Amino acid sequence: MATLFEGFTLCGLVQTSSASDSAIQGIELDGDSDHAVVTDSTRAVTLYKVSDQKPLGSWTVKQGQLLTCPAVFNFQTKEYVVVSDNKVIRVWKEEDLNLDKAFKATVSADVWRVHSAPGGELVVLFQRGAVRLLDSLLSAPQQPIEGILSEKEVIRWSTNIVAEKQHFVLFTTEQRGEHFLYVQRLNPNTLQKYRLEREDSGASPLSFSASLRDKHINLLYLYPNGCVYQSVVAVRGPVGLEGVQALPRSLRLRLPVGEGELGAASAVALDEAHVAVVGMPHPSARTGKDFLCIWNTNFQTLQAGKEMVGRIRGQVWCYLGKLFVPHGKALSVIPYECQKSSLASALGKLRHPGIAVSKSSVAIPSWNTLLHGDQPQGPTKIVDTRKSKLRRKSQSAPALTVDQVLELIKTGPVEEVRREVEALVSRGDAQDLQLSVGRLACQLVARSQVETAFYAPGALARLVQTQCLCHSMCPDLLLLALEHKDYFLCQLCLQLFPDIPEVVTCACLKTFIGVPDGDVEMVSLEPDSVSFMEGLVAAGARGGQQNGFSPPLFEDSCDPHHQPKPPQHQDKKNPTLQLEVCPVGLHKAVLLNEVLQTPYSDNLLVPHLKDLNAPQVILFLQYLQFIYLKYSQDVYTQTPVLRSPTMTQIIDWVCLLLDAHFTVLVMAPDAKGLLSNLQSFVKSQVKLFSELGKIEGSLQELHKMKPSKDISQYSIEVIELF
Repeated sequence: MATLFEGFTLCGLVQTSSASDSAIQGIELDGDSDHAVVTDSTRAVTLYKVSDQKPLGSWTVKQGQLLTCPAVFNFQTKEYVVVSDNKVIRVWKEEDLNLDKAFKATVSADVWRVHSAPGGELVVLFQRGAVRLLDSLLSAPQQPIEGILSEKEVIRWSTNIVAEKQHFVLFTTEQRGEHFLYVQRLNPNTLQKYRLEREDSGASPLSFSASLRDKHINLLYLYPNGCVYQSVVAVRGPVGLEGVQALPRSLRLRLPVGEGELGAASAVALDEAHVAVVGMPHPSARTGKDFLCIWNTNFQTLQAGKEMVGRIRGQVWCYLGKLFVPHGKALSVIPYECQKSSLASALGKLRHPGIAVSKSSVAIPSWNTLLHGDQPQGPTKIVDTRKSKLRRKSQSAPALTVDQVLELIKTGPVEEVRREVEALVSRGDAQDLQLSVGRLACQLVARSQVETAFYAPGALARLVQTQCLCHSMCPDLLLLALEHKDYFLCQLCLQLFPDIPEVVTCACLKTFIGVPDGDVEMVSLEPDSVSFMEGLVAAGARGGQQNGFSPPLFEDSCDPHHQPKPPQHQDKKNPTLQLEVCPVGLHKAVLLNEVLQTPYSDNLLVPHLKDLNAPQVILFLQYLQFIYLKYSQDVYTQTPVLRSPTMTQIIDWVCLLLDAHFTVLVMAPDAKGLLSNLQSFVKSQVKLFSELGKIEGSLQELHKMKPSKDISQYSIEVIELF
């Protein structure tokens, strides 16, 4: 099995005027596994810390100059190398501020790429196919460079691999519709040329990727018709063969491309059994949408999928369990995990560890059992109880298959559809839920959009509760629930969908804020979230210091000379202290809490938050202020089992709203007191952290102290802090 986790935006993309241009030339890792070197399509190289999404350094060439190949990191000298204007090689260190003042050398021929790999020297590949080590090239930059390629033969892709202390440079070329693979070995230098098998349609490969496995170089390439082929080159293969050798290939995967062919798409091998493909349609989604998918090549099954919003450029990089995908106006980083493949797991038949198996009815699984859910036949001994016999006799009606349920959804009544969907999902011999659930949900949503009188909330909720459905598999589901005011389904989606786009999150927020309290109070919502809000609202207003300050000192300044106001005047001056009533209804608060806990990216969320009007923003900020104040006091203690937002999530949303609407709030008279109270929030936190900083050293000493061995059940120990 494979999983795509919630991703995040690493950076924005430079928009190019030409649709064929790539927004990013390349992404490389430097000596730190958490650092990524990103080269854009024009003039800039930026070093990012991936975990924080923060730039650590940026270098640009002058106006009129262009970077013509991606920057790489020299693992031996700890320097960065890039090529500008095809012939100028630039070398600099991280502490260098000006790229123009760094070392540079002009070579005599156009450079295609500079390649770097841990454990190997930097290699320069020229556009006419010649290869040089960087050090030897820089020692004599104007040395003559021979041409290896034939006339009108151009390089399309290249990479390098270090295997068994041997350095390989691989690059593919195209000439008059023919495609070739060159394998250049270094030290000793040998060059081998292979011809790739030609597609019947004459189409060219969309992407290439290479990996090293079992002392063989595996070349993976994707065609527009969805075929993913693999060719294998031995690391210790024959050396010195003359002429062009035929390169056999094997079909690893046939992707369902729907109508037409793939345009901008790319495939990269994740391990021996999994391939990530970006720029392809999802089998369960509507056409016109591009997805990032992980496929199991051994069993031809889709393992995970995530919709990529915006234009796909057919680029994907894979480093250390993360996929880097440029799409739309952003570069996204999407962590993934691939587990060891088995037929049972690929088909969704793998029994979970927590499910007990009865020893009295053990049956040997067969291929029919795994593939079709058939019961094993033959001499297998099964001990039946009387109840199980009676239950099977009572099941006279045959169970419907997935295809039959899909046909029923097209014309059947709501209640019958709900019943059959629940029966299909609850059956142990149902087909792979991850695939069938998406198809069922899309069919239900499609009919609901066409027939306004048809809506099956029970069936949709049951599909969401399987946790095999995500937003990218059925993008219109959550919006349909909002349209039908199905707030219970909205809550389920917000809880269980890890990939909800920021624009949909804001649509939910706008709807929840605008709905009248009376319309939502009668809706049945998830019990734990309701119990949390009931306890929070019912909590008393006792004084205390849960977060380092008590309500009477809430307006205290961090200035040590500040004199607090008398208590009798504070209650009149500070409306926050009188905020004992939640500004929204109980169930509306529950829905707002779900929005607070939804994953998001700051850069993508803030523009959509600007769609909220001033009254909506003020009301939401008042609610955040209310729940923050409740958390700050010891009037209510969070129960771990109850679903509730954290203090960090509350503060983050306050910051997001202020970033999106600060100018509007400053001009709005109704928001003056609210902003003043929010300023007090900041002051109180600064004061709290200041006080914690004073005792930080003492707390560290406590951790270093060895506990006394002579401690009974009750004792008083005096600890001296110096």
